[in-house]
Amino acid sequence: MEAIKIFIYVVIIIISIAAIKTLIPYASASKPCLLGYKATCSFTPISTIILLVVAVAIFFISRNILAS
Repeated sequence: MEAIKIFIYVVIIIISIAAIKTLIPYASASKPCLLGYKATCSFTPISTIILLVVAVAIFFISRNILAS
């Protein structure tokens, strides 16, 4: 059970890092993101929000499943 918790927390951390990485400016990007600058991801605000929502959803779902 402890290994599952560690795995879930690692997944949440990886998704959160990916969300932050989408905001980083990237000069050689093909086109600017929706915020107006060239970022790692051209759908920066949308992809960041989606990744953060997924991380939070995994946290709450796993907390409820592991608690029962």
